[in-house]
Amino acid sequence: MTTADKAPPTPRMFRPANQRGAARLAAVQALYQLDVGGAALTEVVAEFENYRLGKEVDGDQYRDADAAFFRDVIAGVVREQRNLDPAIHVSLTSDWPLKRIDVTLRAILRCGAYELMGRKDVPARVVITEYVDIARAFFGVGDEPRMVNGVLDTVARRLRADEFSDEPQDDKG
Repeated sequence: MTTADKAPPTPRMFRPANQRGAARLAAVQALYQLDVGGAALTEVVAEFENYRLGKEVDGDQYRDADAAFFRDVIAGVVREQRNLDPAIHVSLTSDWPLKRIDVTLRAILRCGAYELMGRKDVPARVVITEYVDIARAFFGVGDEPRMVNGVLDTVARRLRADEFSDEPQDDKG
């Protein structure tokens, strides 16, 4: 099996998802496929819309997803990657630059950062929770979901400080 033939990762567990949640999960998988396979965006989007969203694939049932939301997230990540990656990078520790992060985890962070940057109609806390849940689906309850939470929380507080202004300030400075 070549890298181009590699299927997107399949999450280990699911909590029932709404159509936007399913679209987020599909966007992460599609970005993974773009990253490792090098296929064109239009090809990957068409594959997901025609053969995955709401379909059964190799015994796995994909949930119905909000196709427009899926397209917006994946296209937004691709379009805005030059702005997203620096926003994520500065939120990571110096010993773990973005290029060193697992491909699936990088896709999760990019999707979350895109929604924080480009989807002001979705509350920041909802974005963070949704992508932490996706990280748990792929990685379990280990360090990865905590990293997603920390990075997206940092990005959200930088991009949408007004949504966090009701929280008490800590003594960190």
